[in-house]
Amino acid sequence: MDQLKRFLDGISPMDDDDWRFFKSKLKEVGFEKNSVILQKGGVENYVSFIAKGVVRFYIPGEESDLTFGFLFENEFVTGYDSFLSRLPSEYQIETLTETLLWRISKNDLDEVYKKTANGNIIGRKMAESMFLIKSKREISLLNQTAEERYLSLFRDRPKLLQQIPLKFIASYIGVTPQALSRIRKRIT
Repeated sequence: MDQLKRFLDGISPMDDDDWRFFKSKLKEVGFEKNSVILQKGGVENYVSFIAKGVVRFYIPGEESDLTFGFLFENEFVTGYDSFLSRLPSEYQIETLTETLLWRISKNDLDEVYKKTANGNIIGRKMAESMFLIKSKREISLLNQTAEERYLSLFRDRPKLLQQIPLKFIASYIGVTPQALSRIRKRIT
């Protein structure tokens, strides 16, 4: 939990009373590798901090899944659109490694927003961060070739390439695993 406190203090420090209140709302939850955190069709009820592990966002397909995001330690994970709208999710979130989360429910987070001095600031900054990640991904899909997307990924998030199976990376950049293999051969 100290890891989460340090992370939040880097965004907007909480005084001791606010931290105790916020901490009282958190639940520690562990998941095995390849566990579904949010099922397609389910409504997201939590915002979670990844204390350990790697997760992916994907749309399940009959022949193959469409991967569109990855998150790692010291990042927040949620099906944010479902969390905000209270509508069923169009995608799934699963663990790619053994994962440990600190979770807070929607109702408890709303209470933190109301009762703490800077809960809203932290929530806004996290929403802004998620927006920027999503926007950058959309622009890369529209403006870059698959090879450029791969190189950007390699430059911006090198640990992703070390921890994620290549079939998921291929899906993420919008190519088949065979095309990714050709790209990797060309640039090495």
